[in-house]
Amino acid sequence: MWNWLSIDRPSGLKTLISLQMYPFQIKDSITQKTTGLMRMQFWRDAVEDIYSDNPPHQPVATELWRAVKRHNLTKMWLMKIIDEREKNLDDRAYRNIQELETYAENTQSALLYLTLEMLGVRDIHADHAASHIGKAQGIVTCLRATPYHCTRRKVFLPMDICMLHGVSQEDFIRGKQDKNVRDVIYDIASQAHIHLEHARSFSKKVPVKAYPAFFCTVALDDYLYNMRKVDFNIFHPSLQKKSTLLPLYLYIRSWKKTY
Repeated sequence: MWNWLSIDRPSGLKTLISLQMYPFQIKDSITQKTTGLMRMQFWRDAVEDIYSDNPPHQPVATELWRAVKRHNLTKMWLMKIIDEREKNLDDRAYRNIQELETYAENTQSALLYLTLEMLGVRDIHADHAASHIGKAQGIVTCLRATPYHCTRRKVFLPMDICMLHGVSQEDFIRGKQDKNVRDVIYDIASQAHIHLEHARSFSKKVPVKAYPAFFCTVALDDYLYNMRKVDFNIFHPSLQKKSTLLPLYLYIRSWKKTY
C-alpha cells in the first residue's frame, strides 16, 4: 500500500509505528484491564532488555533493537508511549482538552521525536513543530474514532467542551447531529487546526531533512477540510471514506518540501 511511509522513510520507522500500534490494539482486544496491564508490562520489559542489548525473541522487538542500535534512539520516548498507553486502558472520557493533548504529546509527539532522531535531526525548532503536530494528530485521531466508539457506547471526547455546549455522552451515542453537538466537534477540531498552524510557524527554522517526519499533516489537513465541508457532522459517511487523492497531495507536499 502506498502511503506517507513510502516517502523518504528512515530505516526502522515502520517498526516504531508497530510498537505504537501494539499497545493501541491491546485496549480493543482485551476484556479485563489486568490482561492489558500484563501486556503493557511485556513491552516495558522488552524495551529495558533492548537497551541492555538482550532483545526478546519477538519480531517487532528484534527490529526495534536494530533501530535503537543504528540510530541511538532515546529510551525515554519509547517508555512515554508505553506508559501513556497503559494509562489509557481506563475507558473514560478526557476531562478536558489539555488532558487529550497530554496523551497526544506522550504518544504521537513522542513517535515524531523518535522519527526525527532516525532522520538525524536534533533541533529545537523541529522538536517544537513535532510537539504541535503530534497534538494535532492525537486530537484528529480522537475525532475520527468517535463514530466507532459510539457504536460501542463509549465516548472519549473532552468533557469540558461537551459540558460547555450542553451535550451529553448519550447525545453522541445516539448519533445526534444538532447544532450544539456540531459545536463540540468544531471546538475540538479548531484546536487541532491551531496546533498545525503553530507547527508551521517554525517552518523557516526547521531543517528541511526533518520534513519527512511531518508528512502526516497531509492526512490531518484532508480530514479537517472534509469535516468543514460537512459542517462538522462527525457522523457524516464521507468522513469514514479513504481519500483517493491523499497520495497525490503527499507527493506534492514532498516535492515542494513543505509540511
